[in-house]
Amino acid sequence: MTLSDAVAHLSPDRWARANRLLIRKALAEFTHERLITPEPLGEERENRYLVRSDDGRIEYAFTAVRRALDHWQVDADSITRHRDGTELPLAALDFFIELKESLGLSDEILPVYLEEISSTLSGTCYKLTKPQVPVAELAASGFQAIETGMTEGHPCFVANNGRLGFDIGEYRAYAPEAANPVRLVWLAAHRSRAAFTAGVGIEYETFLRDELGAETVDRFHAVLREQDLDPADYLFIPVHPWQWWNKLTVTFAAEVARRNLVLLGEGDDEYLAQQSIRTFFNTSHPAKHYVKTALSVLNMGFMRGLSASYMEATPAINDWLAQLIEGDPVLKSTGLSVIRERAAVGYRHLEYEAATDKHSPYRKMLAALWRESPVPSLQDGESLATMASLLHVDHEGRSFAAALIERSGLTPEEWLSRYLRAYFVPLLHSFYAYDLVYMPHGENVILVLKNGAVERAVYKDIAEEIAVMDPDAVLPPEVARIRVDVPEDKKLLSIFTDVFDCFFRFLASNLAADGVMEEETFWRTVARSVRDYQEAAPELAHRFEQYDMFAPEFALSCLNRLQLRNNKQMVDLADPSGALQLVGNLKNPIAGL
Repeated sequence: MTLSDAVAHLSPDRWARANRLLIRKALAEFTHERLITPEPLGEERENRYLVRSDDGRIEYAFTAVRRALDHWQVDADSITRHRDGTELPLAALDFFIELKESLGLSDEILPVYLEEISSTLSGTCYKLTKPQVPVAELAASGFQAIETGMTEGHPCFVANNGRLGFDIGEYRAYAPEAANPVRLVWLAAHRSRAAFTAGVGIEYETFLRDELGAETVDRFHAVLREQDLDPADYLFIPVHPWQWWNKLTVTFAAEVARRNLVLLGEGDDEYLAQQSIRTFFNTSHPAKHYVKTALSVLNMGFMRGLSASYMEATPAINDWLAQLIEGDPVLKSTGLSVIRERAAVGYRHLEYEAATDKHSPYRKMLAALWRESPVPSLQDGESLATMASLLHVDHEGRSFAAALIERSGLTPEEWLSRYLRAYFVPLLHSFYAYDLVYMPHGENVILVLKNGAVERAVYKDIAEEIAVMDPDAVLPPEVARIRVDVPEDKKLLSIFTDVFDCFFRFLASNLAADGVMEEETFWRTVARSVRDYQEAAPELAHRFEQYDMFAPEFALSCLNRLQLRNNKQMVDLADPSGALQLVGNLKNPIAGL
């Protein structure tokens, strides 16, 4: 890549478009989180609103449709910016400076947040250089074409593609939207500082040869023997190339010098980065495991490391959940499955551990896990798509979900009912029957499709994301860490916030905007899904009453407020529920339906 190639995507036109799209999202989501309060511009100008800067001199005017859950569907092309009557170009960095006080951005946080915004804008510019694929074409595409075709990232977060740490070359090499194949770097880690754990029936040597191939394992063993090292003393760890070049070669220099870590070389298989950025899908052998790696890049409120201590219990937690699903008739009937994290390996840097607490990023620089691929479970005619794709809107404003509905030949209500049966009912039953919750956002769920219709759902990212909220639940000792203490009045937010507010809110709006389904029809279908489930499980009636899905209101939990307050450590991992930013209530869209 030449010097000029590095910035070729940063044209004035693309930059202007990226800024307009980001300010549209900022106006919508910051209004939703009640950080800013748009003023109506009079009845004769229906749906036109005004937002003023902190000093009152700058005015942003825009057109918006207000929908359920206080969702603001802002028309990007309608936004104007004026100062003292003079129109100014839209500039996202200025927007955050002008509303710094309203947004609660401290002097310490503001510059880092502006850097994340700059990176997000740059990423949008890069995406605008790619061929614009209509959703109808994308709906007929394969799993990884859909995965790398996403353009928005997390629907709620405004600064959602920060990836602070990547330079432009690394962005193009490793960002999922760049869709460039990656070969992982492999290290040998001395067993005195490394641990490998695996699920039932998995043995290290056999697993490694299945994943890497016997020829590659033998080649790596030869690297160790050439240095008079015994392969039996070491465990293999896959590493993100960025992590090797930027962290391990310097931050772990002592470990390399002492031969506690030995570079083996690149593996032979090619992988594609997934939406989560540090997880890789094996494109050389799609039936092989995903590999999730540590990546010390700041993105969306967290350093994306991977804890060696957390890895130890990961396979056991996955086996426990898979067994629970297998033994539950309701969950089985929905077709739910999980792709288990079958094996994990972690490296403990003893000196950094002595100098830090257990949540420090310095303890999360060298670990990896292997997660099952969903590909071998497919039946004839079935295909895969990340659930995040349902919120994708193409360059013509068409919804990917709408394209799937059209492809399926089903009515929108029939299509939605099938989707809810596959995705939503398992969440309800897990909550009411087991006090078990997931982090079921779009990137953590894979949908199995057949001719555009949802056949079943596959949950993933299990060990780091699930929780049992019953303090008296009997759990195996190795699984005990998933037990969390959550106040009674916050328990149902796992559904109301994570599903209703952070996913269905956008899906319902997109389908309504596309003229596919009225909002009321969407939420009525969701209500019917809840009632059908509850009627089929009368033994849980006391739980349905205790945790009322049809309550008139629920607390508004604000994600951007977390990031605006602390964009380096968005949530206190020792007390995640205590870190919630709750601001008033939202009207429950299924209440009374």
